[in-house]
Amino acid sequence: MGEWIFWLEDLTQADSESVGRKCANLGELTKAGFQVPPGFALSLGAYQGFLEVTGAGEELQRFFATFEADPDDPKQLAKFTEASAVARTMVESKGMPREIAEPLAGYYDELCGRIGSQDVLVATRSAGPSSHPGQYESFLNVAGRAAVTENVVKVWSSTFNTRSLVARARKGLPLESDPIGVAVLKMVDANAAGVMFTAEPTTADATKMIIEGSWGLGEIVVSGAVIPDNWTVDATEFAVVDCRVASTGQGACLFEEEVIELARIGKRIEAHFGKPQDIEWAVNRSLPSNPIFILQARPETFRINFRF
Repeated sequence: MGEWIFWLEDLTQADSESVGRKCANLGELTKAGFQVPPGFALSLGAYQGFLEVTGAGEELQRFFATFEADPDDPKQLAKFTEASAVARTMVESKGMPREIAEPLAGYYDELCGRIGSQDVLVATRSAGPSSHPGQYESFLNVAGRAAVTENVVKVWSSTFNTRSLVARARKGLPLESDPIGVAVLKMVDANAAGVMFTAEPTTADATKMIIEGSWGLGEIVVSGAVIPDNWTVDATEFAVVDCRVASTGQGACLFEEEVIELARIGKRIEAHFGKPQDIEWAVNRSLPSNPIFILQARPETFRINFRF
């Protein structure tokens, strides 16, 4: 299989094709001095090696060779859901091969040692060579060797969820394989988390930034499960020009000074990559000297509203 597992700090943008864009960008940010949770990355080669060594790849190829369904026909979407269940069972029923399981356990043990705690809580996050927001799955609060191994397989399995199968079918891509990397990151004990757009996403106005957040973990913001608090920040003066709080009972999940600091970090990340960024962040206030963590950064996609 060659080299297929890496510490984040050993990665750069140049490794996107090997470990996926998320892992490569997190490595790039780590090297640049931004605060990223410590962790490591499994390459796309690990995914491919797993399918090959376990025989799951051949089983999936045989299964999808006879599968037919129109992804644009709502009446046939149930076929994709049924195929997803079969394919995910094929993947998740396989034991992790020793040549992957042992190094993976070793990296997790070393991560625990670096942090100075046993059974550190981590997140296992998908990392494709190109960005597919919301398509694959992440698993949070994973602790222990066995659970980390199990959830890495679940991330690989998520390439066969219904959303992913439909997306590949619409693009005419093979259904039987979609290699991705996996990021294994220490969980941030977040008081608040969310997303930040370093340019206004509906106008591409680089002088305005949008920050959205909620109490607790940021996945509920990314998934659209909650209405987030929302701030518009003047990116030239670093001043809040608008604030909408979703819940008057709880109050805003961020203090104004945290909003401004996030905006400053966001613009530094934008300058580093040379283009507007879509950034996931988390705040842990038990670390008052440096409470803001960056969980992901990717090029921003604009949803420009034209007015005539």
